[in-house]
Amino acid sequence: MAAKFLLTRSGPQFLFVLKAGNGEPILHSERYTTKQSAQNGIESVKKNAPFDARYERKDASNGEPMFNLKAGNGEVIGTSERYSSTSARDGGIESVKTNGPIATVDDQT
Repeated sequence: MAAKFLLTRSGPQFLFVLKAGNGEPILHSERYTTKQSAQNGIESVKKNAPFDARYERKDASNGEPMFNLKAGNGEVIGTSERYSSTSARDGGIESVKTNGPIATVDDQT
């Protein structure tokens, strides 16, 4: 299975999840008020994913490693799952770098 962005609706809001080829979620978006804004977020992930400097590596409040993908203006465009180790987190980043630019969009709105 190829990587894909799953675009969904939650009430009046829209969001997307980037799923790896194995179906596991690797990046979640914020909630958007319009579908066009969510689609713009997907395009921003595709554009920014290849650049290592766009990744903010950090720990979640419980200490588990995670990351944010940021746009050129510093805004967060996606947040990762929590990982069991920094090496697993780094693998997640590599997966976004590889899959983000080429993932198709599965629009389920």
